[in-house]
Amino acid sequence: MRAHKAKRRNSARRRSQRAAPKPPASTPNAQPGAALRNATPLEPGKILLLACGALAREILAINTLSGWDHLELKCLPAILHNSPEKIPQAVEEAVLAHRHAYASIFVVYADCGTGGQLQATCDRLGVQMVTGPHCYSFFEGNEVFAEKSESEFTAFYLTDFLVRQFEAFVVKPLGLDRHPDLRDMYFGHYEKLVYHALTDDRELTDKAKACAETRGLSFERRFTGYGDLQTTLARLAD
Repeated sequence: MRAHKAKRRNSARRRSQRAAPKPPASTPNAQPGAALRNATPLEPGKILLLACGALAREILAINTLSGWDHLELKCLPAILHNSPEKIPQAVEEAVLAHRHAYASIFVVYADCGTGGQLQATCDRLGVQMVTGPHCYSFFEGNEVFAEKSESEFTAFYLTDFLVRQFEAFVVKPLGLDRHPDLRDMYFGHYEKLVYHALTDDRELTDKAKACAETRGLSFERRFTGYGDLQTTLARLAD
């Protein structure tokens, strides 16, 4: 009887082993992430625009205006501009996370206060980025801005995004909502506020003018449109 029971247990064990899924065969010397890096792009022909969140509205508008359907947008938090030293790492992590799914990636940041580190990161990753020191420059046009910048050391610049988000991105991070007496410390060396108007919006113009007046600055509005950002994306889309 005991022999019969042992025979049945062995038979059940063999059936269980046959039914169990086999582990995948390992490839000798396989590198972590190799399968991901070598995967077929999920979006053949698609170009990923990896952009600053402050540019989202403008990029989408240019895309719609131009009728492009092969440029896809993903944004990093715009608040990274308050800690520009974090931008290169954030861009690198995003490129590595998404590059397997697209034919190519284009980084829609200028240097943005990284001291050349973002360009070095993009070069190492083999991706391109927008030319220029910051968005104020490429919206006005890098050549035009470079000519004017020699005489505008005392200018404080705003774009449509920063006018909309002035409280969240300027006033609160600087503590001016809690300590308005700090205004002269932050703005005492500025003489004028230059608003780069990307769109013809009267409400935004009035708000930008109010930002200048409450900080004791003269006001200048320059209608720039999308400047070099539009021409850069047009070359990319061709």
